[in-house]
Amino acid sequence: MSGPFELSLTRLIDAPVDAVWRAWTEHQDEWFCPRPWRSRTIVQELRAGGRSEIVMHGPDGEEKHLEGVFLEVEPGARVVSTDAFTAGWLPAGPFMVRIDTFERVGENAGGQTRYTATARHWTQEARDNHAAMGFDAGWNAATDQLAAVAERIAAEAR
Repeated sequence: MSGPFELSLTRLIDAPVDAVWRAWTEHQDEWFCPRPWRSRTIVQELRAGGRSEIVMHGPDGEEKHLEGVFLEVEPGARVVSTDAFTAGWLPAGPFMVRIDTFERVGENAGGQTRYTATARHWTQEARDNHAAMGFDAGWNAATDQLAAVAERIAAEAR
């Protein structure tokens, strides 16, 4: 299902789902924001209702704090999170609901992963602002980094 206020990208990653899942969950600081930005994961309680807090650091000393909660976590398949709430279900100024899906492609032992990252916004204005902020370039660069980490993990497992 897609909504009218959605931005999304899909990528075929040359690594099995378990490697992409591990990259996404265990190596987030290596891929989450496009270089030269970097991220630091403060908390990642990867379960429904769990808290997420990440700080993004820019090359000129900028800091962007991201806080939210996980709404749904299906290991190896799907993560849904939002910034509409912070810890303890405290309402926050919502920007989006993020949905990440991981789908196995191919029948061989290694296989590939169809990874989709989606940002669903409350309004057309929020969607358009996110697009203007550089959604395509930024999320594609981060996904390139995710793929590189996942492919490294897959190669190490061989």
